Amino acid sequence: MSPRGIAVVTGGSAGVGREAVRHLAARGWDVAVLARGRAGVDAAAAEVVTVGRRSIGIPCDVADPGQVEAAAERVERELGPIDVWVNVAFVGALRWFWDTSEESFRRITDVTYLGQVHGVRTALRHMRPRNRGVIVNVGSALAFRGIPLQAAYCGAKHAAKGFTESVITELKASGSAVRVCMLQLPAMNTPQFDWNDNGFDQHPQPVAPVFQPELAGRAVAHLAEHPRRNMWIGVSTAYTILGNRVAPWFLDWYLGRTGVSGQLSKEDGPRFGSNVFRPRDDDADRGSHGMFDAKAHGRDPWSWASIRRVPVATATAATVLGASIAAARHRR
Repeated sequence: MSPRGIAVVTGGSAGVGREAVRHLAARGWDVAVLARGRAGVDAAAAEVVTVGRRSIGIPCDVADPGQVEAAAERVERELGPIDVWVNVAFVGALRWFWDTSEESFRRITDVTYLGQVHGVRTALRHMRPRNRGVIVNVGSALAFRGIPLQAAYCGAKHAAKGFTESVITELKASGSAVRVCMLQLPAMNTPQFDWNDNGFDQHPQPVAPVFQPELAGRAVAHLAEHPRRNMWIGVSTAYTILGNRVAPWFLDWYLGRTGVSGQLSKEDGPRFGSNVFRPRDDDADRGSHGMFDAKAHGRDPWSWASIRRVPVATATAATVLGASIAAARHRR
């Protein structure tokens, strides 16, 4: 069976990136996996091969534009023209802003924000001359609403959102057919919380409600084939974004009261050390799931409806029309 095309996933060795690799491969894409951790990269690439697709795993630090460009050249040389580029890679910390070193803050920004910039620049360098291709920038509800203990990460995600919107307008202005999409995520049960730069004795945890990374992987694969400007996963993403538009002052107060304790778990679990400056899946594959399977949701009505928005909208319109006709007949 011929492939749907060639996809590149940064941060593809673990978490959401790993699920993006799996779902793309399952739908017929050949996938190149870019990440720092050798064991995770190799394991992710091997999973692609087991479902009958081609893959290469390339150790790559997305904060270095030279490494990103070199990786893209290798993908085009060994797999073929890149059709889809997915930017997932990030690093984060759980610390008070005033306890976060300038070096760590800059590194988180370099990976989480500039990593997407380098990925988009590299992808466009290959896609624009062909006038086709899809870029998916994975964001977060925290691109719209900052929370305590994650100033560097929230700032980077806000920056990535603004940058992406600018690129979208520039592609439209130049008449390009290349599509750039954003995917905004809720809290995910990934190994992120086992290797966060943590300034607290308690184990980090995602802010409830927590969702399984398969939901994000499925959404990435959907956007690769059905690109749109923006897509939200998780009801909590929707109420965070919309709530911040309506009453940001209330969220300031609420997060000030609950945002710190909500990110610290009473449970203990794996502690692999901070991955801000070095990977923690270099010697062992960490997979896509974290330690919170028991409380993570594997289903989400919001994303189910979002992926099926055309038939859902059609069914809703038909229901409203039918109800209107029935009401009119009843009045007559």
